[in-house]
Amino acid sequence: MSRFMHTKYQSLIPYDTSEEIESLTGYIRLNTNESPYPPSEKASAYALQASRSMNYYPDPECSALARKLSEMLNVRPSNIVFGNGSDEILHFIFMAFCERGAAFPDITYSFYRILAGFNGVDCLTVPLRDFRIDPDDYRDMNGRTIFIANPNAPTGIALELAELERIITANPESIIVIDEAYADFWGHSAIEFVHRYSNVIITRTFSKSRSMAGARLGFCVANEDIITDLRTVKNTITPYNINAMTQAAGLGALEDEEYTQKNIAEIISTRETTKKALRDMGFSVIDSCTNFLFARHERLSGKDIHSALKTKGIIVRYLHNLPAYNRITIGTPEEMNALLSALKEIIHA
Repeated sequence: MSRFMHTKYQSLIPYDTSEEIESLTGYIRLNTNESPYPPSEKASAYALQASRSMNYYPDPECSALARKLSEMLNVRPSNIVFGNGSDEILHFIFMAFCERGAAFPDITYSFYRILAGFNGVDCLTVPLRDFRIDPDDYRDMNGRTIFIANPNAPTGIALELAELERIITANPESIIVIDEAYADFWGHSAIEFVHRYSNVIITRTFSKSRSMAGARLGFCVANEDIITDLRTVKNTITPYNINAMTQAAGLGALEDEEYTQKNIAEIISTRETTKKALRDMGFSVIDSCTNFLFARHERLSGKDIHSALKTKGIIVRYLHNLPAYNRITIGTPEEMNALLSALKEIIHA
């Protein structure tokens, strides 16, 4: 760190991407919850066509994309704002709505804590109960913005919509952010709550089910007043935050919903087959509503398994705060067979 770094940022602990970068080549990458399938051909074709107009600034409102998405979600375009991945949307939310602090589970998406640190937001972390969120633990949050990843990561467990609604109704003076990065693999969404409650924000991403992690496209849905606030923040910092190729690719992906649903079904099928095979090998595996599994072995530590798999060209996510576990992204059937074969060798070594 240089002597010029602002003092308020000197204690920041950034998101660690070191192993993600390392895994770009030469490994089966089951550590970052990407889709194993390429983007829709229509998405790629639209992006290529848009690349021929790179000399012009992109549409700052993502108008065509917003119209299509609003039709699919039964909301107005004025209920949507887009981000450079849903992480950027979360950053806007921390900037705009966390003056009175934030609250989220102690085991959840690690970026919440990082964004809170960057924005100087006081955090209340709420312990899970047997890896599950208990709505009763989120009463009387005193105006803190509450972040609930649903389904949660890294556990893969979803909170039923009725239970989620209990958190919303118990906190009328709080913004409730429902992070639905993995909701397509669960098959349920809380977007309907936007029509009924003025304090709900739903964040979603094209990175997982729509195979666009490399394009960086996310969005949120909320009432128009909240969206106006978020657009004010966005347009103050980065008005052209979604490039033209990404906007075009997103539109192509939305127009090819059959392809998306086919991939989701394949990933779910592979997930269930892999879960059974892992359990047969002595792993404890939580039932997942996502595109990953959260697993521990009865004898080997998560770190030992992670290290051994890495020597065999496979990377899974080892979580330092949960040393017994690994988070395993669901890849293609061939990739998961390679994982299972490697694990058999490791266990019986």
